Amino acid sequence: MSCTTLLVGKSATIDGSTMIARNDDSGSGRYDPKRFLAVNPCDQPRHYRSELSHVSIDLPDDPCRYSIVPNALPGRGILAECGISERNIAMSATETIAVNERVLGADPMVELQPAHGNPGDDDYRPEIPGGIGEEDFITLVLPYVHSAREGVHRLGELLERFGTYEANGIAISDVNDVWYVETIGGHHWIAKRVPDDCYAAIPNQLGLDDFDIEDALGDARNHMCSADLTEFIRENHLDRGMGADSLNRVGRFNPRTLFGTRTTKDHIYNTPRAWYMERYLNPSEDWDSPAARYTPISDDIPWCRRPENRVTVEDVAFLMASHFEDTPYDPYGTRGTDETRHRYRPIGINRTGQMGLLQIRPYEPEVNRSVMWLQYGSGPFTTLTPFYTNVRDTPAYLRDTGAEVSTDSFYWTSRIIAALADPHYVSNSNAIEHYRENVMSHGHTHIARVDAALRGATSAGASAGAGAGAGHAVSCADIEDVEGIKHSGVRVDAAVGAADDAASGESADCRTACDALEQANRQMADYLRSQTQELLSKVLYTSSNLMRNAFAMSDR
Repeated sequence: MSCTTLLVGKSATIDGSTMIARNDDSGSGRYDPKRFLAVNPCDQPRHYRSELSHVSIDLPDDPCRYSIVPNALPGRGILAECGISERNIAMSATETIAVNERVLGADPMVELQPAHGNPGDDDYRPEIPGGIGEEDFITLVLPYVHSAREGVHRLGELLERFGTYEANGIAISDVNDVWYVETIGGHHWIAKRVPDDCYAAIPNQLGLDDFDIEDALGDARNHMCSADLTEFIRENHLDRGMGADSLNRVGRFNPRTLFGTRTTKDHIYNTPRAWYMERYLNPSEDWDSPAARYTPISDDIPWCRRPENRVTVEDVAFLMASHFEDTPYDPYGTRGTDETRHRYRPIGINRTGQMGLLQIRPYEPEVNRSVMWLQYGSGPFTTLTPFYTNVRDTPAYLRDTGAEVSTDSFYWTSRIIAALADPHYVSNSNAIEHYRENVMSHGHTHIARVDAALRGATSAGASAGAGAGAGHAVSCADIEDVEGIKHSGVRVDAAVGAADDAASGESADCRTACDALEQANRQMADYLRSQTQELLSKVLYTSSNLMRNAFAMSDR
């Protein structure tokens, strides 16, 4: 996928949460409808077969529940794209990257080889399945792991065993850590933990630029990799460091230099996006003068940096919808020339299917710790909206996307608004700005109220259980927040997955909490739908008045 990724460590965010975000962009001329879906353990396959590569894999029999944003239409497999599990592990897959020809020659991609001829013929060759890829990663990893680190290990083991047919970057996070994995050829991989006080900006390019291989093959505190990576580099003459055996001598290397690409296309399609994200998050530096350290075509823009201010949801929303605002490269702007305004590929592009900001918050109980801020369609014309992910079902407005264009679908309504507003961007911009402001501010208020209601349940339970012993989860009285959520006996301090029902594997308290979160999501979706319909009406009116065949004179 032609995507953009932004990762933020817990000490770099405004509230101490971890955040991973990615625009899920289709290839040129293609638009992939999306849906928000909860996958319950009974729906998870025990034997998995990839639709694209035909690889078959037996899966463990103990998956947990998770929520994802897959393709809505059949034909290309599940393509879960982003998700959060009930264990509060988040995953976004994938950021399409590229490796150089030396890597591909040393470790070729594992591609599907179709059958040749017919069985019984002398020249018959049976099909040889390919490896795993974007279609498969989240389904194969997310429901089985208990931490981001464990997720990296499982993904790495799968890559080494089955291989992959494409170069990808994958983000995996939990409440403490954000990890980023890059595949290197058909079977190799590297992973790096985003420093807590940093963000990482990744634009369709192999991005890691500093890798401590001693740590990766030793304590693995901040780096992990294939067990044979040193031998792979040395035997295939991939080390570009000056001096004899620089890899062992220095103990670290620049993966971008060893494995990545540096092409003219990168300077049009990739590096400008990294430049703009870092320009926004570190604004006091010189980014625009002839003496600027980094320009839109710099190949050495850092993979991660410490932001000047703590990063907010709104910062992520702006960047993932951005189009080089306040520069000569803005396709909707007035600065520069027509050539400069169409020189670089913007982050907020016409063919975005969805953007998921996966936020895991340390200050809330496990049952409602994770929130997915979700938007469909082209970023400049839509809005992020928060939804809880520890649920068994999702609102129909975001779930039931079909092949037929319909305003009953958030995806299709967002697409219609973008197509209508784009030719008249400035005239429609105020309405879109107010829409985004209304939905996001209401979203913050809504999440805070639901959180408070559930925290109230915890507090009430703690008071009721005084003297019952440390860590004992106690049933509490009815709770009701101002949104009208009522549930009896909610224990949000109960461990997620603590079972008292052999059939479902889920405690009564977790089931009741899920009921509350599902109701909260429906209320948020109802508000989103009303605001989106109102925006559609405004944009339709404004754009109708600006049609080329408009004529001011009328007979009344």
